[in-house]
Amino acid sequence: MAKVKVWLEENLKGDPIIWGIVLLLSMISILAVYSATGSLAYRKMGGNTEIYLFKHSALILSSLVVMWGVHTIPYKYFSKLSLFALWISVPLLLITYAFGATINEANRWLTIPIINQAFQPSDLAKLALIAAVAGMLAKRQRKIADIKGTFIPIIIWIGIICLLIALANMSTAVMLLSTCLLLMFIGRVPLKYLLVVGMVGALVLSTAILMGQRGGVFFSRIEKFMNEDPGEVPFQAKHSYIAIATGGITGKGPGKSEQRNILPHPYSDFIYAIIVEEYGMVGGGFVLFLYLALLYRGMRVVAISTRPFGGLLSAGLSFSLVIQAMINMGVAVGLVPITGLPLPMVSMGGTSLIFTGISLGIILSVSRGDHEDAFVGEEKSVKNLVNVA
Repeated sequence: MAKVKVWLEENLKGDPIIWGIVLLLSMISILAVYSATGSLAYRKMGGNTEIYLFKHSALILSSLVVMWGVHTIPYKYFSKLSLFALWISVPLLLITYAFGATINEANRWLTIPIINQAFQPSDLAKLALIAAVAGMLAKRQRKIADIKGTFIPIIIWIGIICLLIALANMSTAVMLLSTCLLLMFIGRVPLKYLLVVGMVGALVLSTAILMGQRGGVFFSRIEKFMNEDPGEVPFQAKHSYIAIATGGITGKGPGKSEQRNILPHPYSDFIYAIIVEEYGMVGGGFVLFLYLALLYRGMRVVAISTRPFGGLLSAGLSFSLVIQAMINMGVAVGLVPITGLPLPMVSMGGTSLIFTGISLGIILSVSRGDHEDAFVGEEKSVKNLVNVA
């Protein structure tokens, strides 16, 4: 037992609570996806339900391995890598919009020729933009109100990336813009500049609605969400509500979901409804608690960070993951319009799980660096941060 403890301390560095949260979400994901893919397996795999179980388990394991590998890299290197990734993201997003695979009337996927694996360039662009904004804010803390040197470069990158993503994926663009605004607020950007970013973002998103591939769907979903007539509830939302209502306090039990056979994409967009149906409010509340705990631990890293870039990077990525989770769960319970955002680290996916693993690995890398620098001086670091702000 002592040897295991020593091995864990040597190989799993950083915030141990975040490691625990990720492992719990991974186990929940394997159970929920195995149950939710039952009808899909019968339709496409002749009833062999183990195929999706093994495939998803392998992807979860891969994301954990990637997370471990990323957490060993000093987080300071992600500042330069993010700028390179931004420049790569722009042509990838343009190529995807013009020639990508069309799914649900939108070109979001691009296939890598050699390995024949599809991925969403928006995942790369989202991660790169958050890290780049954190880096630009950190380097310019002493001249944060400088319009030309600080504000203009940030707003240009936010506008370009959000526009290109919004052309095919409005929900991701809105979430990314919100994350950047929160990041700039934490980075002490003056309020008047934040209002300008908000207005530019609204203009960019409006342009994407008019020019993009999903403008009609966006307006349709907003209209249906605002409609108070119960008879006009969208098909997906109605069966999500049924799943949650019939789950009760303790749920129907693992593998006993009925709505998984009716709901479109129960293993991704509506995985939270399946979790509540099978594990009840207890299970759904526990998943919600895990994401809130992840946000708390990510923000705790901000509070004790000795370097601006590490704190801003952890804050941006933590906000991004948890906001996405809240939107996914909000869709399931009817608090927000229907979107296509998966539940991070829980929904079935391919490269999206890998990029989630990268984000979590970076957060752990920041916490690991702070452990080495001054994790013991937590109270002193908090006071320094307050004085700077």
